[in-house]
Amino acid sequence: MLPIIKYFADKVHVHKWPQDTPVWDNLTQTNIDNSINKKTGHKQIIIHNDVVQIENFEFHSLKKIGASIPFFKDECTIIFEAQFGKLFGHVHITKKSGNFLELFNQLMSWKNNLLVK
Repeated sequence: MLPIIKYFADKVHVHKWPQDTPVWDNLTQTNIDNSINKKTGHKQIIIHNDVVQIENFEFHSLKKIGASIPFFKDECTIIFEAQFGKLFGHVHITKKSGNFLELFNQLMSWKNNLLVK
């Protein structure tokens, strides 16, 4: 069992991906936009084992997980493909300033341990 990672992200964006997956209905897109994409302020992130919870959405069946610290920026970003309900999406989560280096190390450890399973 992996440790739980909890933090507040500064920016989160979720969009439909891959292209050949079912189209999101208008209600789903509106809910994602209002709860995550267009919501101002910090968004709560909880990572527990192989599930990433963003606000009230749970993302599972994670694939293609990547974490990075962009050049010349005080931030870290994690990107992954996942499923929520019966739909699929591509998720970008960014933490700026603060403890971004410590968080990056936690995310890399989580990712590496998750992929070992």
